[in-house]
Order: sequence, then C-alpha cells, then structure tokens
Amino acid sequence: MKILVIAAHPDDEVLGMGGTIKKFTNDGHDVLSVILSTGILSRRKIIKNELNVDSRNFVNKDMTHKINDLRKNGQKAAKILGVKNIDFLDFPDNEMDLVSNLVVTKSIENYIETFQPDSVFTHSATDLNIDHRIVYNATLTATRPIKGKHKVKKLFSFEIPSSTEWNFSQSFSPNMFIDISKELKFKIKAMQAYENELENFPHPRSVQSLELIAGKWGTVCGVNAAEAFCLIREIP
Repeated sequence: MKILVIAAHPDDEVLGMGGTIKKFTNDGHDVLSVILSTGILSRRKIIKNELNVDSRNFVNKDMTHKINDLRKNGQKAAKILGVKNIDFLDFPDNEMDLVSNLVVTKSIENYIETFQPDSVFTHSATDLNIDHRIVYNATLTATRPIKGKHKVKKLFSFEIPSSTEWNFSQSFSPNMFIDISKELKFKIKAMQAYENELENFPHPRSVQSLELIAGKWGTVCGVNAAEAFCLIREIP
C-alpha cells in the first residue's frame, strides 16, 4: 500500500502521525512524506506590514542555514520512522495565505499523480495554524475523485499538538484510532531529532505531553497508546 503524508511544516509529520508512520513502514508499506513550507521563516526578526509580501525574499545566509539544518533533522526523523522518501518544498512559513490556493493544490496534485497513493494523511480543518488549514483545503481539492484520474481511496486528517487544541472555537473529533503502543518510543525519538522544535513540559510539543496525548487516545480505544484521525472520505 502507498501512503502519502502531506504536512505544512517540518515536524508536523511526526507530531501528527509519527507512530502510525512507523507502523506502516514496519508492515512494508511505501510512505512518502511531503513537507510544504520552510517551517522557519516566520521566526525572522523583522516582519513588514505589507500586502502581498513574499517571505522567501527574507531568506538570508543565516535563514538558509537554519532551513537546511531543519531539513537535515527531518531526514533523520524520517530514517527513524523507516521513511525512505521525504520531500521539502519552499512555501512560506505561516504565510501560506499569501500563496494562491491553486498553486498549493497543483503542487499536491503532482504528488497524487506521480506517487498514486492509496491513502493520504494531512492536517485537520479545525487547526489554529493558517498553514494547516490551507494545506487541508488544498489536499481536499487535490484528492477529489475525478473520472480518468488516480483516485485516492482514503483521506484522513490528523491533529497537531500546539495547534489543533488551541483553536478553542472548534474541536478535533476523531473517528479512527491506531494503536502505537509499540511505536510510541520511535515517535518520541523522531521528534527528538527535531532538536530545536521540541519544547519543555507542559508545552504540547514536549516529550511528556506527547506521551500523555498518546495515552489519552489510548484510553478512548482501549490500548496503552494511540494516534487519532478523522476519516474524511473513503472510496471502496
């Protein structure tokens, strides 16, 4: 089976479904992770209040170094999870609302047509982060079942700690759970590969918080640890 993971930022693939990815690769499935944005440019010191600003114009030597380091960390995390292929695109971090939805959608469509996945996993529509919501909408469009094109059989969304739960006006209501009791330690190790993204407890992106979240979903489905998903669409 081919699984395509569409994430907005480096580390989202681990936070959202690191344990499930490890389970998939252990079972011999082909997993491709695609990270759409740089994941670092929103941390630049000066952010101008301008319309139609392209944050890629702010990439200097220091930022380029940080982007490359983050991608190296992503490759380390992918290796821990057994993922052989991870691609990084250059959409602006936390400013994907400045990019045409058509451009984002077409980028995802290209992967759908070339990789031809059976299942696609991406962000939740209820996330606080603007990039996550844009990626969800673009993925929903890119995977629409059109006659004559490759049809994705299943489309899922996942939560991102420090984003999904902070959108207090909407809640993430999963309807599918995957047991990651054996894979949780690999998820934690992969997250630790993102050395500058990991936070201290009680931040949601801390080791302790990730263990608590996995435990919480585990209690919902009767296992020690689980990851939660929403099945958005299924075509038998």
